[in-house]
Amino acid sequence: MRGPHNIWRLVRTGATLERTGAMTVVLDAFNAPAPLRLAARVLGWPFKWLGLPGDPDMPPATRALTALGPAYIKFGQILSTRPDVVGEELAMQLKVLQDKLPPFPLADAKRVIERELEAPVEQLFSELSEPIAAASIAQVHKARIVGTGQQVAVKVLRPGIEKAFQKDIDAFYLTASLIDLLSPASRRLRPSEVVAHFEGVVMGELDFRLESAAAGEFAATTAKDEGFQVPQVEWLLTARRVMTLEWVDGFPANDVAAIEAAGLDRQAIGNRVLQLFLNHALRDGYFHADMHQGNLKIAPDGDIVAMDFGIMGRIDEYTRRVYAEILYGFIRKDYRRVAEVHFEAGYVPADRDIDEFARALRAVGEPIFGMDANRISMARLLAYLFEVTERFGMETRTELILLQRTMVVVEGVSRSLNPSINIWDVAQPVVESYISRNVGPKALARDLAATIQVLARYGPRLPQLAEAALLRHNEPPAPPVVPGWRAPLLWMMTGAAAVILGGLLIHLI
Repeated sequence: MRGPHNIWRLVRTGATLERTGAMTVVLDAFNAPAPLRLAARVLGWPFKWLGLPGDPDMPPATRALTALGPAYIKFGQILSTRPDVVGEELAMQLKVLQDKLPPFPLADAKRVIERELEAPVEQLFSELSEPIAAASIAQVHKARIVGTGQQVAVKVLRPGIEKAFQKDIDAFYLTASLIDLLSPASRRLRPSEVVAHFEGVVMGELDFRLESAAAGEFAATTAKDEGFQVPQVEWLLTARRVMTLEWVDGFPANDVAAIEAAGLDRQAIGNRVLQLFLNHALRDGYFHADMHQGNLKIAPDGDIVAMDFGIMGRIDEYTRRVYAEILYGFIRKDYRRVAEVHFEAGYVPADRDIDEFARALRAVGEPIFGMDANRISMARLLAYLFEVTERFGMETRTELILLQRTMVVVEGVSRSLNPSINIWDVAQPVVESYISRNVGPKALARDLAATIQVLARYGPRLPQLAEAALLRHNEPPAPPVVPGWRAPLLWMMTGAAAVILGGLLIHLI
């Protein structure tokens, strides 16, 4: 699928970038060499005088992608989470990308609903409004379920969007191939892998059954979070191209005037946004990775309501512990411990000087802690931290980059609601609580108990597994498997020893 039509799409993309002034920004972001810059200019130059597309109030890159259409808008959103690929300047431009497009007709939405849910709209919804919000992939309607009268939000996929996305993705692959060919220096950014990552994310977002599953999992992990809501999925009214959620009234998170007029404490809400995010990332390892103001509502009672679960982040338990120890070390100004954590986790090569690394970390932390409370930024700290670790040979870790970019967005939301927020004071109790539960003797005992449970499941097979492993490694012949009553006895003795050891540890703690 890399035919002539993709070459035309490439020409169209280059022309739009050139006409909006975004071409220079993109080329600078990728440190493009002279041959690639020349090719881009040649592609765009004949169209430069056709007029400027898009909203003139937008930054150049945002303006260009908005003019190019849905796939480019979504691509820009995803790239905004990867400053390691596109650089800070371009990532900042893409972060403010307005994910708004003209809505498609209500009649088209009804046809999609009827085809997906296999019933006339009148049998499903007693009311179905005109679109109240339209984005790059779908639009939302307010509706009322027949029989129960429950108000719901119905999200409908744009007709033909899957085919349009696939065509644009093919063009993206062609562009990545040209970058590899014309710019060897850019190969370290792995442009083809970036496009493949984008394709995987988008294909998941184009199936609302997967987004509904994400919403359900997020609701389950956050069910006990006070002051936080995740709308319930109406599974019987959800399919591949239609997603139905309970309707939750509220104010947009960026409507500060409405929040104040409702008598709500916006400073407290701003603090809670940050603490909830840290809890989701550290405690659960599953967080909303697109937590901007457009995806948050403030309910009349002050609850924070999350929406749009197309992009979620996941962090394994070990990485969460490392991340928490790094934050905790900075909060306590224990730069030596922060350095040790990086080395213990293998983030920094073992042949580097740990004392030199600790000194570099101090240079990152001290200026930030010297700032006024309203200028202290955890997002800035993480950005500086990645700069330092890169100098010391740390490889890019995608899950931490996504966490960092989400942290930037969440901090912006919190600060818009509470301009005087002290990020560290608000974060400290969450991080300390996580550390107390997951780092130290109690966590060690819990890990040991989990290990014993795993061993118990394999208990009856342990002698055979051990013998097979020894034979595979050409070791001296292993003793034969203990026959008859001796095998169960051997396992009972092993299990008893493990239980006694675990009990001693718990007693000592």
